Amino acid sequence: MLFNTPAFILVFLPLTILGFAVAGRWNRRAALLVLLLASLVFYAWWRPIFLPLLVGSIITNYGLVRVMRRSAHPRGWLIAGLIGNLGLLGWFKYAGLLANTGAALLGHGPVHLDIILPLGISFFTFQQVMFLVDSYRGEVPRCAMLDYACFVGFFAHLIAGPIVRPGDIIPQFAEHDGRVHQANLVAGAEIFLLGLAKKLVLADSLARFADPGFGAAMAGHPLTLVEAWFALLAYGAQIYFDFSGYSDMAIGLARMVGIAFPLNFRSPYQARDISDFWRRWNITLSMFLRDYLYIPLGGNRAGEGRRNVNLLITMLLGGLWHGAAWSFALWGGLHGLYLIIHHQWRRTGWRLHRWLAQSVTMLAVLLAWVPFRAGSLASCTIMARGLLGRDGVALPMMLLKAFPALHAIATPVAVLPYLGAARTLSVVQGGALLALAWAIILLTRDVHSLSLRGRNAALIAGFAFSLQALFFAPFARPFIYFQF
Repeated sequence: MLFNTPAFILVFLPLTILGFAVAGRWNRRAALLVLLLASLVFYAWWRPIFLPLLVGSIITNYGLVRVMRRSAHPRGWLIAGLIGNLGLLGWFKYAGLLANTGAALLGHGPVHLDIILPLGISFFTFQQVMFLVDSYRGEVPRCAMLDYACFVGFFAHLIAGPIVRPGDIIPQFAEHDGRVHQANLVAGAEIFLLGLAKKLVLADSLARFADPGFGAAMAGHPLTLVEAWFALLAYGAQIYFDFSGYSDMAIGLARMVGIAFPLNFRSPYQARDISDFWRRWNITLSMFLRDYLYIPLGGNRAGEGRRNVNLLITMLLGGLWHGAAWSFALWGGLHGLYLIIHHQWRRTGWRLHRWLAQSVTMLAVLLAWVPFRAGSLASCTIMARGLLGRDGVALPMMLLKAFPALHAIATPVAVLPYLGAARTLSVVQGGALLALAWAIILLTRDVHSLSLRGRNAALIAGFAFSLQALFFAPFARPFIYFQF
């Protein structure tokens, strides 16, 4: 079930809130039980066959922690738990990649394992890894099974995050009064609707200009300069509005029932450097990679060379976490290289002007999205050629008639086949959409930093378009991080 569908907004959500509120009048545990049961229905909506996997994972990890707390050798139980969780993730997500890589190295054809990736396994695995590690460290208080199950299985963050720390969220469930408070319901609904507008109005509109270009590259078709840059700029904005929109919706949903989730995006494209970008982009994942991978590897404690190796390992594995393809590892490797270069640059003592530094950072991030979206190294090469203009510069004849000076740099064509809907006006429509999207990204604050008046204005601006997209769009476009 998707947050951006009428079934969720008009049926599932109202029934869940109502059931939670009614049960809460009886007692708080009943309210949490309703929330958990609703979350399991939510998870099973796509493929019920994977529900036992989620339930079994929750029960097993909770039991492991109980045994670990009583054991004279807790480290052994921790290692067993980590191997079990990461092994499960590795089988479902990476078995196909490793099998095909091995087959290719041996000169054999593709291997089809037909493994279906369970929804949200990347996220709920990390949630439970944190619970195991933090319990071993003594950073998580003892909790009831119901509180832990709500922490992992809560539908608001089950499918695509944010990745929340057990020490922050489990106590909120344990101390919850089981009531729905009007102030939380109103504030949560507002944040949810703002996130919904990001997804339906902006992200899904931008997808219509990102998908044709990247789709053509994946099919082996060359792209002209304009087609390639339209696709890249559209995707860079799309993934921001899509993922930050989901995070806002998750934060809003949790707020409706009195649970406070952490902020996950804070105007990342306004970052002055790549380190600042990772303090603003997918903040909860950045903190996970830092606290559960980079620091355990040694962080910066063993000198500059080891720090650079640790950064690169962390970002390579963080890239692979995003998807079972070597192109995701390339994306992570690029960001690891960016971070290493940034640390070396800081040692020189030189500083760029704020706008130049922001522009360089944004360009580096955009170029790294190419392997993230392209899907294969061959597609990356086609996109790179297009971005450099190696496959020509073309513009619609109508545009060249309006601006004759462009004849000096562009070849006239009837339409650009891989730009939007491949119509004569696609360049103009796409240009207007990109200008609006990037103006919002670069010139405004994130919705959580806006004043009440600013939030209300954004809500009013997006509400009518959200309704139109919700009810009249030909299909509900999944979130980029849906089956993940």
